Amino acid sequence: MKIIISPAKSLDFESPYPEVNATTPKFLNQAARVNAELRQKSPQELGSLMGISAPLADLNYQRNQNWTVVHNKANSRPAIFAFTGEVYRGFSVGTLDQKFFGLMQDSLRILSGQYGLLRPFDRLQPYRLEMGTKISIDGEKNLYSFWTDAITEELRSQLSKNELLLNLASNEYAKSVRLKELGHQVVTPVFKELKNGQYKVVSVYAKHARGLMARYIIEKNVNDLEGVKGFTLANYRHNESLSSETELIFTR
Repeated sequence: MKIIISPAKSLDFESPYPEVNATTPKFLNQAARVNAELRQKSPQELGSLMGISAPLADLNYQRNQNWTVVHNKANSRPAIFAFTGEVYRGFSVGTLDQKFFGLMQDSLRILSGQYGLLRPFDRLQPYRLEMGTKISIDGEKNLYSFWTDAITEELRSQLSKNELLLNLASNEYAKSVRLKELGHQVVTPVFKELKNGQYKVVSVYAKHARGLMARYIIEKNVNDLEGVKGFTLANYRHNESLSSETELIFTR
């Protein structure tokens, strides 16, 4: 089973992490073209483009200027140890037994506005670029136009016969993949809370649950739909009556 998740805006480049065989992103040359466009933006332009505060704009302006196609131990770190945020708090790689690292590297994929598609141990440098950012790269009108063909084809090439793709990415990032063109079964888990008699998605809980499920799939080496339905962490239960062939609804 392959799993796709979103990246996070928040990054950790300070905490120690275990020694792993770090890998090189597949689309590093394309990432350099993205950076070439970003580094032309002033802090004020970045602030307007991304809707961020002046201090954050200054920080990301400097990140863009420092970014280089050469990724090494001194200037980058493996993606799974760099991203923080609710999905990654749910996944909690710091408490994951290293015996699962190989399966994690094989199964988990992170979508990225800067890098396109990342494996957990692919090196990345600090950046901020959401997939929905309205920026033109190489004449393409936005990041979806720039990345979608490459991401879709790469995922297709990585999926083995009859392998299931579990979509644990947000809608913003899932749109960067032509899921229907992969030629594989794609299932999207959705996590809902009971509020005032109705089941609703609460963003912060849903993000955390996506991380929990990604870890669950890896630790249990789940490789079929029934195994996914068995997810019960954080008191979620598969809700058969609300689910469909393409969406598995989990409620609590």
